[in-house]
Amino acid sequence: MERPRIVGILLMGILVWCCMATSANADTKMIYKDSNQPYNVRIKDLIGRMTLEEKIGQMIQIERNVSSPEVMRKYFIGSLLSGGGSEPTPQASPKDWIDMVNEFQKGSLSSRLGIPMIYGIDAVHGHNNVYKATIFPHNIVNRIGVVTALEVRTTGIHYVFAPCIAVCRDPRWGRCYESYSEDPKIVQDMTEIIPGLQGQIPSSYPKGVPFVGGMESVAACAKHYIGDGGTTKGINENNTVIDNKGLLSIHMPGYVSSIRKGVATVMISYSSLNGVKMHANYEMVTNFLKKNLRFKGFVISDWEGIDRITSPPHANYTYSIEASVNAGLDMIMLPYNYTEFIDGLTYLVKNNFVPMSRIDDAVKRILLVKFTMGLFENPLADEKFVEQLGCEAHRELAREAVRKSLVLLKNGKSAYAPLLPLPKKASNILVAGSHADNLGYQCGGWTIKWMGFSGNNLTTGTTILTAIKNTVDPTTKVVYNENPDAEFVKSGGFSYAIVVVGEHPYAETKGDNLNLTIPEPGPSTITNVCGTVKCVVVVVSSRPVVIQPYVASIEALVAAWLPGSEGQGVADVLFGDFGFTGKLSFTWFKTVDQLPMHVGDPHYDPLFPLGFGLTTQPAKAQ
Repeated sequence: MERPRIVGILLMGILVWCCMATSANADTKMIYKDSNQPYNVRIKDLIGRMTLEEKIGQMIQIERNVSSPEVMRKYFIGSLLSGGGSEPTPQASPKDWIDMVNEFQKGSLSSRLGIPMIYGIDAVHGHNNVYKATIFPHNIVNRIGVVTALEVRTTGIHYVFAPCIAVCRDPRWGRCYESYSEDPKIVQDMTEIIPGLQGQIPSSYPKGVPFVGGMESVAACAKHYIGDGGTTKGINENNTVIDNKGLLSIHMPGYVSSIRKGVATVMISYSSLNGVKMHANYEMVTNFLKKNLRFKGFVISDWEGIDRITSPPHANYTYSIEASVNAGLDMIMLPYNYTEFIDGLTYLVKNNFVPMSRIDDAVKRILLVKFTMGLFENPLADEKFVEQLGCEAHRELAREAVRKSLVLLKNGKSAYAPLLPLPKKASNILVAGSHADNLGYQCGGWTIKWMGFSGNNLTTGTTILTAIKNTVDPTTKVVYNENPDAEFVKSGGFSYAIVVVGEHPYAETKGDNLNLTIPEPGPSTITNVCGTVKCVVVVVSSRPVVIQPYVASIEALVAAWLPGSEGQGVADVLFGDFGFTGKLSFTWFKTVDQLPMHVGDPHYDPLFPLGFGLTTQPAKAQ
């Protein structure tokens, strides 16, 4: 009689074991890896598995130069970036860059939970410069975004720190060329680049939720929240003093539009708002951006932005960590001292200075962007788009953008005697000026190097001088003299002259400028040439500069901004293959004593008003 009892016990044991095994399998099933599950289900599953160390790791963005696959794995790093000046070596091919990004990614994927990192790039500022300071139609802005995204993804990068939707209220600010306009409506319109970068958001998509559609798109970043373009006297990283009405009507509209278009991330400004550092501004980051505007993506600091909460920077780093994270920042662009940050935030959480709910909120937002991008399904970059990097179609778009960005400010001594378009056929023409044959000057800051460069050796493109030579009739003699004296000009017998002068490249605080004059020998070149022969002056600058003293002697005046690599676009309109259509998106002042000055101000008396721009028709075949 014992045998049935023994069998019964054995059967019961097997049943219990089976139940335990089934339960264990349910616990170990990685729901977050199932792409068929809704994002919120995947996020809940993943965050429930994460340790504090893993969560803090996701909140970190570090420079690639201090990282390695082992660092990515060991510290669960959520994001890498290439900052200003972290450019590839001249010998590096797109494949080399893709391989590097993939090695870092494999480090992340080898960690316990295999959470992919997101790679961001700072140098994308340069992609924006070509169409700044001009009022553009939506179509071309969107197309520029599409091409920028594709070129960035070609190199394995997922995330761009663009668009900059600052409203520059004073051109003395060194980052004014990162702004689309002094007019908030124009800035708001230019957020059309976001669907270009991220993909077109479906009409039924929930408001405030980040949207990134497909392997050809990138996560975008609306920046720098908020008021960065309104600081006193345009001093970079300074204080913006403004009432609530002004803040909402001038600096906020671009963010409202960006969030509606599904922007994935928002970057915080170095500046202060009415004396409160934005990196520690709970009211504006958590209460307004996240709660009022219902932004569901992640909020990222600027480069060492939390360090600058204190003066001097990094004076009380534990406080800076606490203030920034509690204010609502989700990802911190450190970008170097990651172990100090990990130790500091771990201490703050374990001692209840930063609640775990705040950490979870940050990580959920970061994971949402990663899930939205499809990084868990397609974490590694491939080479299928490499042949499109810098391809002819993309360069043609850049050339079109140059043509449409040029603003004609003066054309002839009177409307009845225009100088432009220039005749392609002439016996002898002079090209002069420091910017005529300098690709680095055409591109400006944030190009290859943080502060830009001088010369023609660091990137591929067409200088304005080369474009002129490509465009004129083969029988036309083109004489180039960078800074001729008046005697040289008088004796040259020139039919006309093209003078190309402007600002030297710069970025950020290096560009703060209280006088906004064209550096020598630019003014001397204008005087020597335009006082002797009829001339068109092409100003290559990132903002309006002092030009009034020379206007009377100049026959025609063109604002070319920063035309980038495609100088042929300048020649296209100078010689009438296409007409001038561009309009100023910034007021062109007479003297810096007028600044700041905007439409509606009692003292509004500009040299050229906001929205100004003469037009021409394409010339008949010459």
